[in-house]
Amino acid sequence: MGKQPNLFAFPSVDLLAPTLRTYILHAQNAGIQRHEIFKVAVSGGSLPKTLAAALLAPASGPDDVIDFSKWEIFFADERAVPLTHEDSNYALLKTELLDKIPAGMGTPTVHPINAELLDDVQELADQYEKLLVASFAQRDSVKLPIFDLLLLGCGPDGHTCSLFPGHPLLRETDAWVYPIEDSPKPPPKRITLSLPVVTHGVKIAFVATGGGKKEILKKIFEEGAGLPCALVNEGAGRGAVGLWTTLRWRGSVSLGKAACECSLDSQGAISASPRRLSGECGEEECKAW
Repeated sequence: MGKQPNLFAFPSVDLLAPTLRTYILHAQNAGIQRHEIFKVAVSGGSLPKTLAAALLAPASGPDDVIDFSKWEIFFADERAVPLTHEDSNYALLKTELLDKIPAGMGTPTVHPINAELLDDVQELADQYEKLLVASFAQRDSVKLPIFDLLLLGCGPDGHTCSLFPGHPLLRETDAWVYPIEDSPKPPPKRITLSLPVVTHGVKIAFVATGGGKKEILKKIFEEGAGLPCALVNEGAGRGAVGLWTTLRWRGSVSLGKAACECSLDSQGAISASPRRLSGECGEEECKAW
């Protein structure tokens, strides 16, 4: 069994986007307050397009400002392909989000892989870990990097980053970044953040789209089943947050509803208000945000 889930379902990406924006805003502002920068790790898949819908909308006021000039973006995993390749997470993020950021929102610092090392995936992982060390441990010796926010996907098999069910990498704890040469999902050669690094994020969110994710989300957040996403949820200090789109939820999965007005929107979707996201609500489940 995983921790009590914080799951929020929306009928569409358009309705999910404002809640995701609010969640990211609070993580951004907290990170900037802590160390004057916002360190975030992102994955690929449908996430970059969803991020664009959430982040590129005009600010509604002074408390709704995305300041990309303070962002330092890393990749939770990456495929060992050229940065212009269609399988590259960097290329996907660049196309869907980075190239569309208006000048007035600032320019983030982005850390892609070293494309000169594609033939040696171990060296590729080692170099990316050195990049993390330079960013997170330049002043102090740290056991693990602590991201302000990790924005992750959720595969239909319960994988996240390039951590796959039953794979030996799930048991590795020594390095921050690992190579994988036998990914069950193509392309086979990749690098990925280790499970301990992922679970040590200040905030962790799974963002999934499509009604087809319903059953795997139930396994992850209710049953655990040793799936990578479940291991992240169980290892995270407060548990992970899950936001996903579905036409209509039907099933017995607990949705983490709080006993307050923060839980339901007018369309019957499970959602979270800014009051809940900011921690102003006194209900215990709301405090987990």
